Amino acid sequence: MDNLWIEAFRYHRWANLHLLDVCSRLSDEQLQLTSPGTYGTIATTLQHLVGAEQRYVARLTGAAPATNERDEFPGVAKLAQLATDSANRLIESAARVTPDDVTELNRDIGKFKLHLGVVIIQALHHGNDHRTHICTILGHHDIPYGEMDVWAYGEAIGAIVPIASNS
Repeated sequence: MDNLWIEAFRYHRWANLHLLDVCSRLSDEQLQLTSPGTYGTIATTLQHLVGAEQRYVARLTGAAPATNERDEFPGVAKLAQLATDSANRLIESAARVTPDDVTELNRDIGKFKLHLGVVIIQALHHGNDHRTHICTILGHHDIPYGEMDVWAYGEAIGAIVPIASNS
């Protein structure tokens, strides 16, 4: 794939780690907060986000997932470690996977051919979707989470630099 996919996954890693950092400062009670229209509690949504990402990496690389979202909540610090590893593997995959690469997908109703480009796009979409759920919960409960859109990422990595003052 093209270098823009790599940059998209760098943003994905940065946004996940930003949100995990915010959540690392929450109490156990706050990690159990939820809001209407979201996936579940902050803790279950974080665990689902990272667990699914591990499965995407498994489909792209053949590596076994390091966590199962049905396991007991491992804590935010452990999820941050897992998220860093899976994001780095997604970045590596984005550099080598083409939309025509395929894998076999086994479902209850049969076997399917799965184009890996779909897995790449799903990983990005899924991360955005569930980060939004967590931000909705945080906002609903008046817990600040800072800026984590692509503009904030651009500023954080030095890709948006002032060139002149308007004074």
